[in-house]
Amino acid sequence: MEIEVKLKHLLAERKMKQVELSNLTGLTQRTISELVNNQIERIPKNSLCKIAEALEIEDIRELIDFKK
Repeated sequence: MEIEVKLKHLLAERKMKQVELSNLTGLTQRTISELVNNQIERIPKNSLCKIAEALEIEDIRELIDFKK
């Protein structure tokens, strides 16, 4: 079982570009890109919190979930 970051879908849903999220969160564009493409091995909690706040997410399962 793997953890899937659903950021690509969330950004598309909100018609938001990665650079916009980077500006809102203060995270680097590289970090955002790695999260969008599920290419990150360790996901820093502070990054998830910043993204959740910027996208007004209240349930972490909207952002990450298990991939079967």
